[in-house]
Amino acid sequence: MEAGERFDEHEHDLHQLAWVRDGVLMVSIGDRHWMLPPTLALWIPAHTPHASSAMRTAAHMQGIYLPASMLPGWRDPTVVGVPPLLRELIDHLCRDDLTASARDAAERLVPELLEPAQTFTVDVPLPRDERAVKIAEALSADPGDERDLAAWGRAVGASTRTLSRIFAAETGMGFAQWRSRLRLRASLAHLADGESVSRTAALVGFSSASAYIAAFGQLTGMTPGAYFERMSEMAELQHVVADQRRNDGPGVTYGD
Repeated sequence: MEAGERFDEHEHDLHQLAWVRDGVLMVSIGDRHWMLPPTLALWIPAHTPHASSAMRTAAHMQGIYLPASMLPGWRDPTVVGVPPLLRELIDHLCRDDLTASARDAAERLVPELLEPAQTFTVDVPLPRDERAVKIAEALSADPGDERDLAAWGRAVGASTRTLSRIFAAETGMGFAQWRSRLRLRASLAHLADGESVSRTAALVGFSSASAYIAAFGQLTGMTPGAYFERMSEMAELQHVVADQRRNDGPGVTYGD
């Protein structure tokens, strides 16, 4: 997928495990948006409408599809860690030369490797009014756009008061809060792609790194650096626990 390339909302009759080998993938389901670096994948249950897009750089997507009868208990979208063995299995299932029996055998291994990962989504409810939708689309494309609500009103043909009322009624938050939430969501792709906190803050429109860190902390309870360090630690821990479970066999339980 080229940078910014998007697959509009669609659904599959099969379960999908959405993953990118490199780059950052955003998957959107309703008002929820997941940023997925190569260490994470998203389990998308069959018949779940979703959209996906590559973020600021190109991404090599390798989604796999699994029978709808598999993992009946996994009814909700779920982020999972991607340990080396799962990465190799995804590569194997992406081959075109597998026989039906070889593919079936490989697919049956996938559930053994799926471990839910601790992460969070930055939910950005979208307005429905066509004037506010134009603003949301423009800021999604360029979250660093500094225009205030009065300037946006002139651009879309609405008063500041009207737009303020629309955002409050249709998103549950004021315009400034909504835009900050949108910018925080956009920042995850930059951080996951290796940008510094100060550079990320500037790219998504925060006035300073400290303002960005404060907004990030208010939403997540931690700094951007601590969040991504924790995600890496949790992914590594989940890989270790998954390996231990496979080595020990059934009947062994592990605490959180």
